[in-house]
Amino acid sequence: VQLVESGGGLVQPGRSLRLSCAASGFTFSSYGMSWYRQAPGKERELVAWISRSGGTKKYADSVAGRFTISRDNGKNTVYLQMNNLKPDDTAMYYCQEGRTGSWGQGTQVTVSS
Repeated sequence: VQLVESGGGLVQPGRSLRLSCAASGFTFSSYGMSWYRQAPGKERELVAWISRSGGTKKYADSVAGRFTISRDNGKNTVYLQMNNLKPDDTAMYYCQEGRTGSWGQGTQVTVSS
């Protein structure tokens, strides 16, 4: 299993970013996928989850209405569109696959003026 996140960076509050997680080594379309984040000194928290078909999505209260999770099973990729970013969104963002719970290496998101 390999998960490779990308798309992080430094952005100003109110701006947007789209994270991507490219998956390989398993049947991507058969499993739900998740995005987590971990800020310095805090526990890793679930941000969003998407079912294998993409038909069901769930979000943490802190990001609902601002973040959108999606997937392209033809490209074995899951996305996290993050709008109206806030300084509290600053964290390392990780994707996780639902078969074995494996993690990617993460991509850093920093929201600061």
